[in-house]
Amino acid sequence: MLILKKVAHETVWGGEKLIPYSDGQVKKIGHLYSLCGEEGLETVILNGKYQNRPFRLWFKEHKEQFGLGHYEEFPLIIALVEACDNLSIQVHPDDKIAKEEEGASYGKNESWFFLNAPKHGVIYNGCLANSNEEVLTQLQAGKMLSVVDTLPVEAGDYVYVEAGTLHALTAGSFLYEIEENSPWTYRLYDYNRTDAQGKQRELHIDKAMKALKPQLKSKACRMGENCQDERRYLLKKLKDVQEYINESSTLECVTLLRGSCKADGISVTIGTTIVLEPGERLEGEFKLAMMARPK
Repeated sequence: MLILKKVAHETVWGGEKLIPYSDGQVKKIGHLYSLCGEEGLETVILNGKYQNRPFRLWFKEHKEQFGLGHYEEFPLIIALVEACDNLSIQVHPDDKIAKEEEGASYGKNESWFFLNAPKHGVIYNGCLANSNEEVLTQLQAGKMLSVVDTLPVEAGDYVYVEAGTLHALTAGSFLYEIEENSPWTYRLYDYNRTDAQGKQRELHIDKAMKALKPQLKSKACRMGENCQDERRYLLKKLKDVQEYINESSTLECVTLLRGSCKADGISVTIGTTIVLEPGERLEGEFKLAMMARPK
């Protein structure tokens, strides 16, 4: 098994809830990455013969034996997310747009499992306009939020966001996030706010207009005992279990959300991801955890 070191990512909309589970160097954490291969945010291995080696490099050397040789990079990014403020109104590209605009292999779909509901009980998701042209007209008129739909969510809800969906997390959201490993996020609107240097963040209006599919809207559902079967991964909620065994033929990524665990002599804290090879066993007090298996 591989225990991965968490990486804190400071954002203009982040908060302090994740500080106790980080190294304390970042004071406004938006993402606490527990599995990531992006430059500057790479997670490294904490245990065993590969200690201090980036997981990204380990995967490149071992992917064939787990049936994942069709991926150049590990296909998933996993994090805990706290939104102390609203995120930008944004959209992710699908495979076609990612290839055309970025020369990338594929776009980004993502999932959220809510540990705490947002302050006002809704996130931004979906479009109230019938066309991209109508969205652009309202954006240019300073009325972007008039064409953004909302989606009610509660703690324990699961939301899958398909590429092309207009969306944004809202203040108070605290969640487990899993993304396809594609870095592209196109911001349409950011409330005219500024960062610590007084600069507004970059918008990507032209690319967002190409990526936006106004007919798309996510649904919120309760996660049961069965797996959520998505395009590039399977997700399974683990609740009140003391033992978990990887009975698959590939890698599985178990992220501790509540409870405690000791693995390979290391005390695992909330937000940590442990990568299990087939047949490996994990023991602990898993009041709540999430297992992600790449496909």
